[in-house]
Amino acid sequence: MARSVYVTGIGRGDGRQVVELGVMELLTRHVDRVGVFRPLVHAAAPGGPGSDHVVELLRGRYRIDLPLEDLYGLSYEEATALQAERGVDELVSVLVDRFRTLERKCQAMLVLGTDFADTSIPDELSFNARLANEFGAWVLPVVGGLREGPDAVVAEVRNAYRAYSDLGCNILAMVANRVTPADKQQIARRLAGRPSVPSYILPEDQALAAPTVTQVVQATGAEVLLGDPAGLARDVRGFVFGGATLPTFLAALTEGALVVTPGDRADLLIGTLAAHAAGAPSISGVLLTLGIRPDAAVMALAGRLAPGTPVLVAPAGSWPTAASLSGLEGRLTAASPRKAETALGLFELHVDTAELLDRIELSRSERVTPMMFEHVLLERARGDRRHVVLPEGTEERVLRAAEVLLRRNICDLTLLGDEDAVRRRAADLGVDLGLDRESSGAVARIVDPVSSPLRDRFAEVYAKLRAHRGVSVELAYDVVADVSYFGTLMVQEGLADGMVSGAVHSTAATIRPAFEVIKTAPGAAIVSSVFFMCLADRVLVYGDCAVNPDPDARQLADIAIQSAGTAAQFGVEPRIAMLSYSTGTSGSGADVDKVREATELVRAQRPDLLVEGPIQYDAAVDPGVAATKLPGSKVAGRATVLVFPDLNTGNNTYKAVQRSAGAVAVGPVLQGLRKPVNDLSRGALVQDIVNTVAITAVQAQGRDGR
Repeated sequence: MARSVYVTGIGRGDGRQVVELGVMELLTRHVDRVGVFRPLVHAAAPGGPGSDHVVELLRGRYRIDLPLEDLYGLSYEEATALQAERGVDELVSVLVDRFRTLERKCQAMLVLGTDFADTSIPDELSFNARLANEFGAWVLPVVGGLREGPDAVVAEVRNAYRAYSDLGCNILAMVANRVTPADKQQIARRLAGRPSVPSYILPEDQALAAPTVTQVVQATGAEVLLGDPAGLARDVRGFVFGGATLPTFLAALTEGALVVTPGDRADLLIGTLAAHAAGAPSISGVLLTLGIRPDAAVMALAGRLAPGTPVLVAPAGSWPTAASLSGLEGRLTAASPRKAETALGLFELHVDTAELLDRIELSRSERVTPMMFEHVLLERARGDRRHVVLPEGTEERVLRAAEVLLRRNICDLTLLGDEDAVRRRAADLGVDLGLDRESSGAVARIVDPVSSPLRDRFAEVYAKLRAHRGVSVELAYDVVADVSYFGTLMVQEGLADGMVSGAVHSTAATIRPAFEVIKTAPGAAIVSSVFFMCLADRVLVYGDCAVNPDPDARQLADIAIQSAGTAAQFGVEPRIAMLSYSTGTSGSGADVDKVREATELVRAQRPDLLVEGPIQYDAAVDPGVAATKLPGSKVAGRATVLVFPDLNTGNNTYKAVQRSAGAVAVGPVLQGLRKPVNDLSRGALVQDIVNTVAITAVQAQGRDGR
């Protein structure tokens, strides 16, 4: 039977979608087959069981490939009719049967309780409790604390615990959500030990409460005149209604606000977008009223001033438009990935996920899937938060990755570049880096190498390190203004824990400063690299596919030992295959002899490691081939670390597997440096950058004794 968690509440407005998303993230870190079940769903869809925005979010984000109809029980209309005709026992029986059908296909289950909204289910709390008991699920009740004082929140949590406990539920923990941030510590103190299960307190987060521009479009019936999908996904953190003169109006603008003004006020439209383009402040968009569309010349100028920033036109006047916007709140949907990152960051910052997992008693799967690898990677980075410098501060992918890293509290960041240019670029993209807000989580700052006070200090450090090459302080002063050298020196001087670059810079531009300044770690013969190859059912480590063209036997042994250490650091049990074109003693020649010698060196230097070589790729990863070519080997057929004899073989193989097998290649991850610096592919996607930064943060953990 799969372990199941039933997330429920006691009423509306508790924001439990944050908890549902957080629990799903936790489950998918440990097992690779997690099901989602919504017993009752609103609005039956033609020809289908209905749809639900949370189910769709979870289904897409966690790549749930189960049939859609299996994820739902009944629509509320079907449930009401069934209950009226045959009674509540029959209704529960049907829902249990549908739950069991899905459960048999999964290792863990997340159940989304009823939403207490426009339903005809009598005593909904008791109904949820009964379903949870029949499903054999842990119950995780969520209590809403929005605009409630500490006394009310504490009383509601205790009453909810008593209600579900009296109904025979196994309560996993209690969650008070959307509480006033200033009241969080007091509520936590008062709930400590009462009730007798863990209580987690999540503060209200304005970024989650804020609607998106897309929601504004839907609420007002507006037409989109300008704006790309990223712009429409921006959070609306307030409204500024415009009718004043431009100087007065500009003074009223606030960060993330949506400007609402009549469509005939071209001066306010252009003035607002010009202020946004300057980054002071960055708005979410402009909503024009009265159905008036500015002329083509005005719209062309608007598009040039702030590309991607939404400009909308609503058919109604300002007053009815304002009424449509009143009370509009954010929602977690598949179309709002930024909110999902914020929600996960909030959950992971305020919930003891290790404690919660222990109570679920969910054993980690022996198989490491790509999604599990990624989740564990981010969890490791967040658990001991480090500081990573990103030299390419105006690059779009880097900025979007930075936003994800900050929202998930994965690491603190320094972005290098001219501050005005970075802010303008972030404003154009609608990226929120929280630069001017206090935060209890990860934070970002911008440093300009050209004007930074650190430039003089770094010039002296670099000149001293390169004095043997005739580098003077004057020459070094010019060199360290380069973002790659400046970022590397931040790492060298302990002002950052690691650096990631290469989205627009060459590999040489990224790693040459590291070779000159940071140099190799004690005991490392060379700097090498690995790729984490995330296949459909496992994660393999490939080395070296990026740095050393033709390593000799000693260097090859060093690459193998380094690669095994990197694999172990990231949760991949190292079983090393030293690859060649022959297996065992079947071949000879200089190339095979090099691999054979390297294998013996690994065994001599690290007898604790499992290593096999020379061995062909098929014998290394296919148990059937291994049984024929190397029967009895502890590595053959089960290898996790594959060491290639040269760069030509390694680079071509990783690219062939990446493209032909649809594998996700994370890397190259550099190893052998005293401090972590990692290079990106210039074709790196946003998620690639997020993963590489997280890897760099994990590499930095423990290197300074913290």
